[in-house]
Amino acid sequence: MRELDRIDGEILAALQKNARLSNKELAARLHIAQSTCLERVRRMVEEGVLRGFHARLDPEAVGIGLQALVSVRLTRHSRELVEAFRAHALAVPEVVALYHVGGADDFLLHVAVRDTEHLRELALTAFTERPEVAHMETALVFEHVGKAALPIYAAAGE
Repeated sequence: MRELDRIDGEILAALQKNARLSNKELAARLHIAQSTCLERVRRMVEEGVLRGFHARLDPEAVGIGLQALVSVRLTRHSRELVEAFRAHALAVPEVVALYHVGGADDFLLHVAVRDTEHLRELALTAFTERPEVAHMETALVFEHVGKAALPIYAAAGE
């Protein structure tokens, strides 16, 4: 993968703010040719810099009444157990984000459920019954505000 330059950084920043920008609008904002803009975006998609374009949903509108962070500690730290739990957690539809972390716990999972009963059932069936899980703790999310953009350091030096 080649290094990102200033224009790549500006493209990424603009798309993080509004992924629905047309190529024509994006090129005009950056004062570059449409063909140049299109080629740069295609290259960044092919290289995996741009991993996708997403729609943000209102949780309540789609039936999510409760979100929680579930911390999980494994019985051992073998690659096999870590990978098994990771694959399992990512296959659980209620898991919206997975973080493999250092510290007392091994994983932090962001889950989205209908209500407290749904959360209880999820905890019992999806996590506590797993043989590699030694400990699990749940923290309710009262408010979730996610930033839509990551800082772009790769193109900052130009």
